[in-house]
Amino acid sequence: MQAGLVDEMHLAISPTVLGRGEALLAGIDLLALGLRCTRHVGTENALHVVLSR
Repeated sequence: MQAGLVDEMHLAISPTVLGRGEALLAGIDLLALGLRCTRHVGTENALHVVLSR
């Protein structure tokens, strides 16, 4: 991602109550890499987020 090789990423985020979790995009400046949220849809079981250039 930081090498500029990712044009689009679809994340399906499903909340869970086990443990503390992990920060998936911590320390990555998405705007500086040219990525922004182009779509987001919430469903009963997950939040779908699309990041695109």
